[in-house]
Amino acid sequence: MPGLSKYVDPMRRKLIAGNWKMHGSLAANAALLNGILAGTDAVTCDVAVCVPAPYLAQCKSLLSGSAVAWGAQDVSMHTSGAYTGEMSAAMIKEFDCRYVIVGHSERRSGHAESNEAVGRKAAQALKAGLTPIVCVGETLVQRESGATAEVVLGQLDTILGAISEQDAARIVLAYEPVWAIGTGKTATPDMAQEVHALIRGKLVERNPAAQSVQVLYGGSMKPDNAGQLMSMPDVDGGLIGGAALKVDDFLAIVRAACAAP
Repeated sequence: MPGLSKYVDPMRRKLIAGNWKMHGSLAANAALLNGILAGTDAVTCDVAVCVPAPYLAQCKSLLSGSAVAWGAQDVSMHTSGAYTGEMSAAMIKEFDCRYVIVGHSERRSGHAESNEAVGRKAAQALKAGLTPIVCVGETLVQRESGATAEVVLGQLDTILGAISEQDAARIVLAYEPVWAIGTGKTATPDMAQEVHALIRGKLVERNPAAQSVQVLYGGSMKPDNAGQLMSMPDVDGGLIGGAALKVDDFLAIVRAACAAP
């Protein structure tokens, strides 16, 4: 198996985090969340939904006390100030969020977010007591040119440089092969494992305690490939896009995570 992990941690739980992107309505959300709640009353993995900011209050109301955590999809790199339209980490924390996504490929490409900006956002999230789900990944051109390791580890280096050694063990990483997002393409389990092992090696190099960090796969994980992907020793779950909007699909992926070794 390529990239076999040297850092197997039997205490590391799987995490399935749904990224709703810019989807939702109060009525549709209620149906989706109630369906997810009905299927996650006795899970043995971590489950979360990351939702558009207007729906954080609804998540807090419906999910409090359940096994399902919630989070935001972005955070400002600033603490406060004249930054119209942005949300500080402290604001997000007031909704009892556990997670916030930072550096998603859509933010990087559509909003020109640099690695430095992603690092500053992760630092703000950690300072507020949030767990950032930090996204890294390469484009199709970069993969085909053999630059995957250089790109992904370069992104990670900059982000880790913005946070403390201790905080390197308090984040979640999500590997997003950009070429597989919304395209129907998916990295094979071995391809995913190879990059996840590189990511974990870099984390542990920064802080040995980071072997417990969850490294998620974020490239079109679906019910029919979730089990194979999560059978890899360094694939600790998924950052789920389209499938997170369908109760049956999301719960099938959760079940695959709970059954994975």
